[in-house]
Amino acid sequence: MFYHPVGGFAHVPTWGAEADRGSSPALPEFEPLTFWSAVLPAQGFNPLCHHNGSLPSCVLYSLCVLHIVQLWTTGNYHWYLKQNLTFDSSEGSHHIVSLMWDQETPYRLHILCQQWLYLCYDWQWSIDRSTGGGASDLANVAVIDGDKVLLTAFRHAVVPPPLCTYQLQLPCPVNQVAFCAEPARSGDLAVLDANHRISIYRSGGCTNTKMDSTVKIGAVGGLNASVPVPWLEKSYRIDIVDDKNGRNPLWLRLLTWLQDDLLLAVSQGHVPGHTVIHHLKLTSSEHAQYNHISHLTMAGDVISLCYNAKTKVVALQLSDGQIMKYHWAETPTVNPWQSSSGSAVRFPSPCMQIALAVLCGEETVFGLTDRCRFFINDTEIASNVTSFAIHDEFLLLTTHLHTCQCVSLKNMSLKALQSGLGTTSAPNSETLRRIERGCRIVTIVPQDTKLVLQVPRGNLETIHHRALVLAQVRKWLDGLQFKEAFECMRKLRINLNLIYDHNPKVFLGNVETFVKQIDLVNSINLFLTELKEEDFTKTMYPPLDPAIACEPHGSDRKKVDLICDSMRAAMENIGASKYCLSILTCHVKKSPPELETALQRIRELRAPSTVGSISAEEALKYMLYLVNVNELYDHSLGTYDFDLVIMVAEKSQKDPKEYLPFLNNLKKMESNYQRYSIDKYLKRYPKALYHLSKCGPEHFSEFLNLVVDQNLYKEALKLYRPDSQEYKTVSYAYGEYLMQKHLPEQAGLIFFRCEAFEKALDAFQVSGNWQQALCTAAELCYPEDKLANLARSMAGEHPYLNALFLSFQDYEEAILLLLEGTVWDEALRLVRFFKNHQTLSKNQLMFLETQKASFSRHRKRLSVVRELKQQAQNDLLDFEAPNFLESDLFSDASSMVTASDTSSKYTHSNSRISARSSKNRRKAERKKHSLKEGSPLEDVALLEVLGEIVRIIDGLKGEMHSLLKYLVLFGYDGQAQELQQAFDEILQLTEHSILEIWSPGLQQFPANTVRTQFLTLCPILMLLRDSSLLRGSALPPGILRGRDDLWALSGKSRRHSFAHFSQSCWGCQA
Repeated sequence: MFYHPVGGFAHVPTWGAEADRGSSPALPEFEPLTFWSAVLPAQGFNPLCHHNGSLPSCVLYSLCVLHIVQLWTTGNYHWYLKQNLTFDSSEGSHHIVSLMWDQETPYRLHILCQQWLYLCYDWQWSIDRSTGGGASDLANVAVIDGDKVLLTAFRHAVVPPPLCTYQLQLPCPVNQVAFCAEPARSGDLAVLDANHRISIYRSGGCTNTKMDSTVKIGAVGGLNASVPVPWLEKSYRIDIVDDKNGRNPLWLRLLTWLQDDLLLAVSQGHVPGHTVIHHLKLTSSEHAQYNHISHLTMAGDVISLCYNAKTKVVALQLSDGQIMKYHWAETPTVNPWQSSSGSAVRFPSPCMQIALAVLCGEETVFGLTDRCRFFINDTEIASNVTSFAIHDEFLLLTTHLHTCQCVSLKNMSLKALQSGLGTTSAPNSETLRRIERGCRIVTIVPQDTKLVLQVPRGNLETIHHRALVLAQVRKWLDGLQFKEAFECMRKLRINLNLIYDHNPKVFLGNVETFVKQIDLVNSINLFLTELKEEDFTKTMYPPLDPAIACEPHGSDRKKVDLICDSMRAAMENIGASKYCLSILTCHVKKSPPELETALQRIRELRAPSTVGSISAEEALKYMLYLVNVNELYDHSLGTYDFDLVIMVAEKSQKDPKEYLPFLNNLKKMESNYQRYSIDKYLKRYPKALYHLSKCGPEHFSEFLNLVVDQNLYKEALKLYRPDSQEYKTVSYAYGEYLMQKHLPEQAGLIFFRCEAFEKALDAFQVSGNWQQALCTAAELCYPEDKLANLARSMAGEHPYLNALFLSFQDYEEAILLLLEGTVWDEALRLVRFFKNHQTLSKNQLMFLETQKASFSRHRKRLSVVRELKQQAQNDLLDFEAPNFLESDLFSDASSMVTASDTSSKYTHSNSRISARSSKNRRKAERKKHSLKEGSPLEDVALLEVLGEIVRIIDGLKGEMHSLLKYLVLFGYDGQAQELQQAFDEILQLTEHSILEIWSPGLQQFPANTVRTQFLTLCPILMLLRDSSLLRGSALPPGILRGRDDLWALSGKSRRHSFAHFSQSCWGCQA
């Protein structure tokens, strides 16, 4: 305590320990008495002051004339009058005798009045902000400053108090403010002043030129401000006298605006420890109507109140921490708040701030104490939380660790939330952000990404929390608001790949909408240049809820190529001239880049076009930002347009003395040879080969050298007819190349086709292929003795060769026998030897067609039989007749019999069969498994027949291999293709019918033979499914498509694939 003389004052002012004494608020000029109390900073401590550390650190009270108490606070070097308590000054009223701050409880003020009236006030800090969730909500925050309310719309301006958007001037000091809870009217404000009047301010409907006299423009905006201007609708007076003693100051507290014409407030009851809940109905009269019917008196002191506008629920907190649920819509009632387990919710400690939100489908109460303990219902979640706010589906908190956490409440359990808030080991997490020491949450702008924080010194900071940003971007993308999402992502450096990765299907279906909304060419180019193959929803920006899985784009194409093609098509449809640069970017961004196509577009720009379109020089200059100039020069040279080449060369660092002589030399050449020279310079050898083939026979030696140097044999064979001398020359060189690569059999086939029979014979002898060697010897017209010597020289490896010559004197009969035995190689050799050219694949083709028809017929019949048996079983279950076997419902010829009937029918017969001969037993088995329609075990017989067909088809692979190889060799292309297609069809038929025929349900049949048949067939069925006959080969489409094993050569020295040869030879005959 210290004494300081003040003129006209009777008592000394009293200061606390830490208040700032450098400045003082301007107080009303009352004469009798003034009390001061505050907590001053340590550096401003006066040795005459009495230090009391329990006093509040930032509140100062003053007592003027014995009936007015004012509470002041300071921030940003400005003094605010926060509360004005006016007592009745009439004769005989309760005048103030003494007042002081509590020594233990912060912000508790004790007031002692005459006639032994004692009052105790508990103060709490709160932020009055609008709670609307739509885009029309301006994120208003109101600050009480004496007889003014400082209103700031944070959606348009972020300024710290005492700066503001608008000032609302009231006739007397303000004690409370409340924003309307209805989302459509979230900007409306109710102001309760010290004279017990409520002033209603509406948002909007007023212009700057016709402003309300009580509204003044603040330091932001000026006359050109686009923020809706509030205006005073009406002031309502509340009667405060309902007894002879009147009411105490600030008797009405916790003012809450529920609906447009309904306010809720609480007051102290006449009985200690009771609270009265008032409904204030605003009417058109001057006075607010106080509805006595709807008021409610309840036990307990209500210290805080919150309202959830979405669920229409009001929660009340009592002084002991208990939470009550207030039902106000119809008959006002109060019930204890119960959790999902049915227990009453009670905070372990009273909270200074409470809020409501839905967690796991349950309305939940959140609370924060003045000791930084954070509760959800009656569970303590954290003990280091300094402030919190609930925004949409997110819970935001600031902590003593100087972090701001943003946690999604959607599909989040209480245990997971507690675990997430306790995790600090992920500093790079989307939910965690470092902030300045001591920051508190002021407000969050709805439908935006702004989070406004206030630091201890009073100024404000705006951050864009990554979780809020990504959530808002995803909402914009879901609503096809591509422009808003793009601008936000570009400004806040969010990778633009998220626009596509968030929902590829929606983006590809609305590409034109995206282009029209973005509109700017530079913005579209920025989006295209940032594209990557990476899926950013799985790496950089995974969703907070793991249950939300992003659908893939569902295409085998690369992501960047798919987007570029879709964007290019959309931009060409909207306006190709306007989006010319973006179309060029699409070509460049693809993999591999379509630089030649882009250069062709630039060349088209040189033609006269419409006014406003971009020039070729501008387009080329833009291309140089995307592509290396030397690479662009090479691709421009590949367009064979010398004007374009010179245009690109001028933009590069190349010396004109280097490229001009080269280009001039090219211009002198013949057209095809010129293109050949350019392609060879650019190392595009296949194209160079094509252009050189058109230069005439005089350049064939150069052509052949290029083929040999670059191993372009297959490409070269496609450029000449098979009967031309050039084709034979290239084939001969190809055969020599294959011999060098130790591929003698393929080399022999090449030599044979180009009629180099001597070289072919040597190659076949090296490979050990005696069939091909004898065929080649026949082409060389070897005499019998020489042919015999060749046969004897190769007979060591094939002993049955001599036996074949000795056994058959009639070679035609030998050919027929070999065909019957499916020895295709030898049969074809004899046919070639005796010049007996005939269709060899006819028998095999007819056999395949027969097997296919039989397989299809038996499969269909099996399906019918199974349906009939299933129907019979269902009928048995329905009837449940004891003597069903004697029923006349089914004929003797019907196949619908039961398992018991079948078993009994053959029990006696089997006992007789066992005594017969083996021939008779086999005959009896055939009768039992009969294919006759209606036989008891017809389905078993069908399974046996189908299994036999599958085994036969599987055994034909080797035969098909030999036959198709020789058909190709001797030029029977059409027959080879027909036979291959027939074999392919029956393979696919059997493969697709496997699960239908041999299903797991076969176990219900009694016959053991069926199960044995199925188990025996399993390896064959798997072999057919995984057979190499079902794999694709390197052959051209339409010719022996997709069967590598048909070309596999037997023996250790023949394992080289015949497909390598067949691709080239078929390519030149196509």
